[in-house]
Amino acid sequence: MANDPVDILIVGAGASGAALAWSLSDTRMNILCLEQGGWMDPAQYPSTGAGWERRRFSDFSLSPNSRGRRDDYPINDSESPISVSNFNAVGGGTILYAGHFPRFHPSDFKVKTLDGVADDWPIDYTTLEPYYAQNDQMMGVAGLAGDPAYPPKEPPLPPVPLGKLGETLARGFNTLGWHWWPSDSAIATREHAGRARCINLGPCLTGCAQGAKGSTDVTYWPAAIRRGVALRTHCRVREITLGPDGMANGVLYHDAAGALQRQAAEVVVLACNGVGTPRLLLNSRSKQFPDGLANRNGLVGKNLMLHPYAMVSGSFPERLEGYKGPTGCMLISQEFYETDASRGFLRGYSFEGVRGDGPVSTAILSMAAGELPWGAEHHDSYEALFDRGASFVGICEDLPETHNCVTLDPELVDADGIPAPKIQYRLSENSEKMLAHAVARAEEVLGAAGATRTRVQAPLPPAGWHLMGTARMGTDPERSIVNEWGRCHDVSNLFIVDGSIFVTSAGVNPTNTIQALALYIADTMKQNLANLFD
Repeated sequence: MANDPVDILIVGAGASGAALAWSLSDTRMNILCLEQGGWMDPAQYPSTGAGWERRRFSDFSLSPNSRGRRDDYPINDSESPISVSNFNAVGGGTILYAGHFPRFHPSDFKVKTLDGVADDWPIDYTTLEPYYAQNDQMMGVAGLAGDPAYPPKEPPLPPVPLGKLGETLARGFNTLGWHWWPSDSAIATREHAGRARCINLGPCLTGCAQGAKGSTDVTYWPAAIRRGVALRTHCRVREITLGPDGMANGVLYHDAAGALQRQAAEVVVLACNGVGTPRLLLNSRSKQFPDGLANRNGLVGKNLMLHPYAMVSGSFPERLEGYKGPTGCMLISQEFYETDASRGFLRGYSFEGVRGDGPVSTAILSMAAGELPWGAEHHDSYEALFDRGASFVGICEDLPETHNCVTLDPELVDADGIPAPKIQYRLSENSEKMLAHAVARAEEVLGAAGATRTRVQAPLPPAGWHLMGTARMGTDPERSIVNEWGRCHDVSNLFIVDGSIFVTSAGVNPTNTIQALALYIADTMKQNLANLFD
């Protein structure tokens, strides 16, 4: 029956919740996931209709504040130069992500040891390597073996084609003698696990109607449900409840009609991302935890990391066929990834190649930048812009700082009256220097590739799609929220598996590592079932 007690209750059906549910399903325990959004209908994705580009700026905008869907929650990010981008549905942020799917480097787990800043992770690359490989198979990762920037790895599918635009950018790197490699991409380049191959349609950021992009609604969830996991949609969790023994005993949630319900559970797992998880913990106040659940040390919501992005776009004299192929999956450069003290900052960044915009987006973005005039010169100016642009984003490592944080807004609430998250974030001096370096190097490589002029945004305002660090992992309960396998120090039957447990942010997209962590935590839970709460 509905709301009968379950063994494992997972909150959130995105990247991490799906991976954990699938892995735990082989225990045959009674597992339930609550998701505040619903199942997406690929037949209704923007790319299936004529207005596909317009919807990128409305109901499929990256920001929940712009979309205004009831399934979303508002976010007060007015005190941040970077706005938060997330999505609430089965699949979570993987519905709208580009599918760019690199791994962390071994050095990313040892930042304190190597560079004297932040903290080392309590686990390392070797610990996660088998889970990266498992995740590659489940998500359908395309790539090319032999990348000198990494230890050996074998992507299961051939790489996404570079296309004319990618080949043009690669020539720029070759001219300068800098590293580049075909991206690891969660995109099926041939039929994989019942999913059709990519047809290079292009608008990956508004959902993949083809099903080629590895969003967890088409990868992990069908497999988990076949193995007995229950997934209940349109359930907005309000707070985690505690029993008299101080253990989590379930959650309160609003159903699709807004009615308050209770779901009992032996184990609660949070998979709500680096903003949603601290929001839920902070809203779960009790006599035992007056400042929010698992927050005795006051660190819940602190150390938010967002990956400041530098976006540099180049204009080329020839057409590049940039509308063909996955938006952000083409090539990656990690020439400037590891620390080099001569650059004036610590840590580093990746370059990710980005293809060109469609016809309407070209017009809208060029007019906003003042590059497309009205009047007699309009059509000639447009002709000189469309399909002649290519971009790099510099994905800059963001170091953890306690003043960058998620709190509860005192006034803003969601559709069910739950306090919305408030973001307070500012760029560090280290990030500012790294952004400037990334811009200069991007302009250099675009020039070497043949670009005649460039346009710069640094930081890129809407790029808050990597949400990390707000319930960090560690062995010291005074300096972290969860232990080395995701269990909360303060509440031994409460686990966290999303990006909030990151200790550092690295200089790459985090989804692959988020899922590898979720698989590792699930495996560790299975190995410790007999004494899970000791």
